[in-house]
Amino acid sequence: QDVSRCSLTGMIEQIDPKTAMDIDAIRMRYSITHAYADQFGPLQDLFVGGFGVLAKWVDVEEYQSAAPDILAMEASEIVGRLNRDHKEDLRLTATHLLNVETEIEKVQVTNVDRLGVDIRVTSQKGARRNKLLTDEFRIGFRIPVLSVEDAKSEVLKIFQEAWEKGNGYTWDADDELPGSTVPVMKIAADDLE
Repeated sequence: QDVSRCSLTGMIEQIDPKTAMDIDAIRMRYSITHAYADQFGPLQDLFVGGFGVLAKWVDVEEYQSAAPDILAMEASEIVGRLNRDHKEDLRLTATHLLNVETEIEKVQVTNVDRLGVDIRVTSQKGARRNKLLTDEFRIGFRIPVLSVEDAKSEVLKIFQEAWEKGNGYTWDADDELPGSTVPVMKIAADDLE
């Protein structure tokens, strides 16, 4: 799998209607399909960052107090749209901001969240077409986004800076290249033969 995920282990316990504070809400939600109500109490949480990048145990209290990312519900749609409608922008980004110097086979956004986007670039390694190099990059937004519209704006800024750098533009008197201040990190690499 190429996306982040959590594996939870714990205990499932039947809810005691005498001690549960929100038993009426629980009954309304689950009584249509279940005659009983259970709750899951996590004991361990293993976070896997996807694509062989990272795996670590997360403190259960930290997991339980975590809030979902502001883009969690829309991330899949945003990723799909970027991959479908912005193929050339993604190629420009890979070439000019991620500095991929070999012939690019495929560029794909794999995730987007309030802090940035994850992009996978598959390119040829050497003269043989059957040797491919796959790299995974994290491009950070300059500011954490607060909405889907903010995320779209930040992604379009990244695309704009890639286009400007590819066309030789500089910014003002500092001769600063577009994209030079975009936070970029290579997070994984894999040779496929």
